Amino acid sequence: MHVTEKLTRPLTEAKYLNADNADRYRSIMRIFYENYEKLRYWMYQEEVYAQMTADPYFADYRMEQCQQDLAMLTEWKNLNTIQDTRRVSSIEEFKNKKFRYQMSEYSVEIERLVIRLENLFVEGASLEPTLLERIRLNVERFPKMSGEDPNTVYAWWNDLNNDFIRLNQNYQDYIRDLNSVKAEEMMRTKEFLVFKDKLVEYLRNFIKGLQKNVGVIEETLRLLEPELLKHVLDKVNDYEMSIPRMDVEVSREMIEEKTTGRFESIRNWFVAGEGRENEAGRLFDATNEIIRRITRYAAQLSEKNALGANRREEYRKVAEIFLRCKDMDEAHRMSAMVFGLERPFHLSAEADRETDSMNQSVYDEPAAELTLRPRVRTYREKTGRTSIRDTAQEKAQARRQAVEQMKQDWKRIGELERGGRIDFSDLPVIEPRVRGILLKWLSDALEDGDYAARTGDGRNFALDMTQADERCVVRCEDGNFTMPKISIVFQDRYGEL
Repeated sequence: MHVTEKLTRPLTEAKYLNADNADRYRSIMRIFYENYEKLRYWMYQEEVYAQMTADPYFADYRMEQCQQDLAMLTEWKNLNTIQDTRRVSSIEEFKNKKFRYQMSEYSVEIERLVIRLENLFVEGASLEPTLLERIRLNVERFPKMSGEDPNTVYAWWNDLNNDFIRLNQNYQDYIRDLNSVKAEEMMRTKEFLVFKDKLVEYLRNFIKGLQKNVGVIEETLRLLEPELLKHVLDKVNDYEMSIPRMDVEVSREMIEEKTTGRFESIRNWFVAGEGRENEAGRLFDATNEIIRRITRYAAQLSEKNALGANRREEYRKVAEIFLRCKDMDEAHRMSAMVFGLERPFHLSAEADRETDSMNQSVYDEPAAELTLRPRVRTYREKTGRTSIRDTAQEKAQARRQAVEQMKQDWKRIGELERGGRIDFSDLPVIEPRVRGILLKWLSDALEDGDYAARTGDGRNFALDMTQADERCVVRCEDGNFTMPKISIVFQDRYGEL
């Protein structure tokens, strides 16, 4: 925080919202604001009085009260005044000082805030996946903006910032509403079950938008070249400096600080740093936690409804069935059918199931076999005698195959070596097995304090970490991955088998 005179001075322009006779002051300011929206910036006292008395609430409002209220609002700097000399026809009229009134800049913004607060619960907040898509498209246009004129760059920059501000504010307001006490109370009511599925689907669609766009935005911002970024932001700053401003002195440093701060806010929202999770990740976790809480509350409500259900009709139906039994023996069989056996015997077997589906019936699975053994201490199972089999030939064959595979791996890795180095940023498309060997070498070297290790064939190597803060993309047959720009530097020749 930087303490300035604007920050420490009292904000007298907001007094009319909470002062005595606030109903009159706020009504007058609303009249000025509505006329301001219609491009009528100046008003006379008679015009204000006429619009005030047009409402029955101010039927007893007097002209003297209107003059006093306008004077007080002028003193609080809510209104600017200028003496109107165009209609003066005598010295007496000039002495009475007929004024025209205009809203100040602070008052316009205060009224906008008040109107937004009045409609806060009507407008509400939302999670819009389309904002993420628009931000992704605008971020991907960063390289293109370096060749555009400042007007186009400034319009693109405003669109990107407006979408980001809407996304940030909307998600915070929406998550706050879902975590409020009112939402907790609502989730415990039966009415919540009606739109539970719709709310969960809405949140899941937003999560899909996060998963689809955030990764692309993060990768684009991470790989953005500093020279390109500076060139684009300089165009934005140039356009800002070219805008003529009345009674305001703006320095180049202030504009550059504002522009850089906005870009850093966007970058920190999508890009994770060292030991710090980005805001998109926290939003993802918060949304998933809300879905889990909604599901848990819905399950509790369902269980409560099931426990409190009226079973009277069911009991009446069971009683009618028992009355239709011919004798006691049939009633016993009916009791076993309805309530279960009185003293049942159970046989259980611990068999591996073919599926974990809860919808799979036991009758659809193969029968399990259970071997019954005598429950006496002297029982011993018979064991069959087997001879020792010579597996030397299989072991030799397996060894030859392993050695041949190692030779092929060393040959492939040798083809990747250039001047005793393997540069990950300059690799061709590699096989998954070769990738596993290279990453194993990296892991062994990173565990050493000197970043040095030895390969399986006896070669000593060390890691070149001078460009580790940069990123490179390694292309593989089964996909690509991003890693630090590291090189493996060998220190001797290949060993011999």
